[in-house]
Formats: sequence, C-alpha cells, structure tokens
Amino acid sequence: MKYSREKLSEEKVFKDPVHRYIHVRDRAIWDLISTKEFQRLRRVKQLGTTYLTFHGAEHSRLNHSLGVYEIVRRIVDDVFEGRSEWNQEERLLSLCAALLHDLGHGPFSHSFEKVFDLDHEEFTREIILGSTEVNAVLRRVAPDFPKKVSDVIAKTYKDKLVVSLISSQIDADRMDYLQRDAYFTGVSYGHFDMERIMRVMRPREDQVVIKQSGMHAVEDYIMSRYQMYWQVYFHPVSRSAEVILTKILHRAKHLYARGYTFKQEPVHFRSLFDGNVTVEDYLKLDEAVILYYFQVWEAEEDVILRDLCLRFMNRKLFKYVEFHPSNDQMNKLMELNRLFKKAGIDPEYYLVVDSSSDLPYDFYRPGEEEERLPIHLLKNNGEIRELSRESEIVDAISGKRRTDHKLYFPADLLRDESTKKNVKRQIRELLELS
Repeated sequence: MKYSREKLSEEKVFKDPVHRYIHVRDRAIWDLISTKEFQRLRRVKQLGTTYLTFHGAEHSRLNHSLGVYEIVRRIVDDVFEGRSEWNQEERLLSLCAALLHDLGHGPFSHSFEKVFDLDHEEFTREIILGSTEVNAVLRRVAPDFPKKVSDVIAKTYKDKLVVSLISSQIDADRMDYLQRDAYFTGVSYGHFDMERIMRVMRPREDQVVIKQSGMHAVEDYIMSRYQMYWQVYFHPVSRSAEVILTKILHRAKHLYARGYTFKQEPVHFRSLFDGNVTVEDYLKLDEAVILYYFQVWEAEEDVILRDLCLRFMNRKLFKYVEFHPSNDQMNKLMELNRLFKKAGIDPEYYLVVDSSSDLPYDFYRPGEEEERLPIHLLKNNGEIRELSRESEIVDAISGKRRTDHKLYFPADLLRDESTKKNVKRQIRELLELS
C-alpha cells in the first residue's frame, strides 16, 4: 500500500483534557509524532512564563500541536468529506501541516526570538526541509511533500483553503489554544462552542466560511479570544517574568561579547551569541537547558546576571506601574533613569517599559501592509458577507487595536535604606509608591 494512504492496524488514541480523545489512524501521522523533533516539543511550554502567574499552565507545545491536528482531522473527515469544494487529496497535507505548525518554537519562544532575532516559523520550515527525522517521514509520502507542508505553514501554498485551516482568524490553531490555555490556567474566558462552529463550517475555494446560523457562536469565539489576551496572555505578572527572562539573556549575551569568563561555559548559547545558530544547534535547546543555565548562573561573579537569575528562578519579580508614553511620562522616565544610575541601579536592566497590543478582529483594508483574511458568513440565500457587516458586536471591535504599557522595576531594591536613602525616596515618590 502506498505510504500516503497507509493506516495503522489499530487506531491509536491520546487521552486529552480538551478534546477527550485525539485519534490517529494514518501511519504518516503516527511516525511524525514519534520523531525526535516533534518529541522535543514536550520540553517547550505552550505559554512561556505564564506558569509563574497561573500555576497550572505547565502544558507543552506538543499538547497544543496534537490538539490542532485533532481539530483539523475532525474538520476534514467529518465536516468536509464528500463536499465538492474540498479536494480529498489535500487531507494528509492538512493533517501534517496542523501537527507540525509549531515545530520550530524555541524555549520561552517569543522572548527568546526577540533577543536573538530569530523566527520560529523559519525554523519550522528549516526542520521540515532539512536533514531531520521529520523530513525523512514526509519524503516517504512523496519527494515534494516536505515542500508542500512547508508552503502551507508559510501561507504560500496554492490551495488557500488548506492554509486557512491552520492560519486565519478562525482556524484550528486558535480554536485549540484558547480552550487549552483556559483549561490549564483555570480561567473561564477561553471557552466557546467549538462544536457548533465546526458544524456550521463550509469549504469554499479560498477559505472556510460559516453558515449565518452560526454567527453567534463566532461572536462568542472572538470575545473569548479578546478576554484571553487581556486576562491571561498579557497578564502584567507574566510580563514581569518575561521582562526578567529577556534581561537575563541580554546580560549573558553582553557579557559573552565582552569576553567575560563564565563559571559555567554557556556551550548551548555560543552559536546564538555569535549569531550563526544552525538547525542542529537550535534543536538542542529546550526549557530544561535554559533553566539549567539560569540555575548555575545564580552563582556567577557578575552581580546583575546573578541577581536576575535568582529573581526568575525564585519568582522574585519586578513590580509595575501604569505607563502612558506621553511627553510628561517620557520626561519622568528620563528622570527615573538618572536617579536609578545615581542610586547605583542599572536602568538598562532594572527599569523597563513593556508594551502589549492586540487586534481582536479585523478585515482586509486595501493599501495596508498586512492582509487579514476576514471571517465570511454564508447567508441563507447563498450570498457571502464579511462578519462585521452582519454582527454589531464584531463591528464594534473591528480594527480597534488596544495597547497597554507598564513600567517594571525592582521595588525591593528601592526599599533598601542602607544606601542612597534620599535618591531612593525620590524614585519612590516619582513612581508614586507608598
């Protein structure tokens, strides 16, 4: 039997807290799950530093990847099967792209990417196309199959319907992470009626459309996404941990460039610091490796690196105040920088403005840089209408970007009265601390 159609002799199932069961019948999917590159995702948390705020948020990128696969499997096997608009030949491609879409995420991924100027989607494609176990499995389907999977993830594949299943404003990726992250953080915001949404999905040439009768379920999904971003993903305490994590990596990178002698040689970081990281180097990185270095750096000679690592590992996080980048606030920030230096506290590492921004829903506006594929409703008369044209709720938030700014600092250092008492008092007054 041709590998692309080969089935397991017996269906395999994974017990899952979100979808109850994840079903695997395709030999190619089972083989991909068994690769070392996919198994590495067990050691990369889905929500980065969020576990320091919501203690249950210990789930991994592997959990999420299996969930995205299961949603796509249900769509193509249960919703799309037999419909003329769906090309059944794209089934395995859709499943593989769903399973592998996060393959290139690094440890504490988004913070890590910013510091070292990396792109996890680029690494995902390199892993899929490179000399890896994943590539070997995909090539067994067809010589050009790895390229097809890569193109779907890069959003350049010719069949836009396949792309939209894992990358659109109502895709399997978002539908899984909202529910999964809500479950593991213990919040109620991310819950919505996925079963209803899936029942009213219909395939069209370029994307999935939603029957008009399912509009209210989609409204609920969009509001769930909005609430999750502001109550979980942008939680100020998680952002404080992310600020410290980022500063640890910046400090280690700075010390390495300066020729500093580490007590524990940062072997795993060397190619990152040198700016020539390979896929092989990248795949050796996971959160266990990063946390090992943070732990040993608690004993480093460098005071700043040692302090930041102690803070992160023991959850001694920075406090924060609201910050609005107006002229008055920017002047205050300049004065705080001056006073921090005077107090002997390096503002580069201990006075940080962090901003979060989200656009819950938008539609394509000609001439703008980023094209956003809108959610379309299929009306009873066969007409297709963009969601915000039919929903007053969605119309009210369409195109409205919300941004939040916080100023982070170590309040404990400002309370230490052993030195620089007057300067620290001035800092506290500027920050309006009691």
